[in-house]
Amino acid sequence: MTAEGILRHVDYTCLKASASWEEIKRLCEESIQYHTASVCIPPIYVRLVSEYYGKSLVIGTVVGFPLGYHSTAVKVIEMDQVLRDGAQEIDMVINQCDVKNAQFESVAEEIAALKQNIGSGILKVIVETCSLTQAEKIQLCTIVKEAGAHYIKTSTGFGSAGATLEDIALFKEHCGPHLKIKAAGGIKTREALEAFLHAGCDRIGSSSAVALLAPEIIHKTRS
Repeated sequence: MTAEGILRHVDYTCLKASASWEEIKRLCEESIQYHTASVCIPPIYVRLVSEYYGKSLVIGTVVGFPLGYHSTAVKVIEMDQVLRDGAQEIDMVINQCDVKNAQFESVAEEIAALKQNIGSGILKVIVETCSLTQAEKIQLCTIVKEAGAHYIKTSTGFGSAGATLEDIALFKEHCGPHLKIKAAGGIKTREALEAFLHAGCDRIGSSSAVALLAPEIIHKTRS
């Protein structure tokens, strides 16, 4: 795959708690320059980015992040705020407490509530695979699919481990043809980016993809 082709599938991400406005601006300007699929930024910066860059890029952010054990009502309020501020894509974290208590109906109801609330926006559901059993992963594939979300996403990047190709293969087996897959967490080489796309991911969350691929694009431009 070309570097440009890979970056068209990257949600260029900066979600660290200490992110400065200068870091967010650099992320956004590189996203515009290298045509990433979106930026994924802390909710506090969504309005500022929307005002500063307008429609020059797709703005993504997070809800219930990173632990997911907010109530559904709180997540809906979070979503309402970032949508008003200009977010177009939202990565929500499921309630893992409900998963561990086998309260899968509650998980499904929460995802469906946020899907209904997002309107024309894109909803990605983070299941945090490193905390799940194989059976829970399979159950969540069905739940996320039936709740109508657009993507199932492997990880927050703040858990004990990130995406694995084995989990992507499992998702491909159980998610059906319409639920897309986003991998995130620990994908830090060009080879890994390409491998996850070939495995079936439509998006990859990455803070390092531009640094990895921009030199290749610049070299090609100068050649």
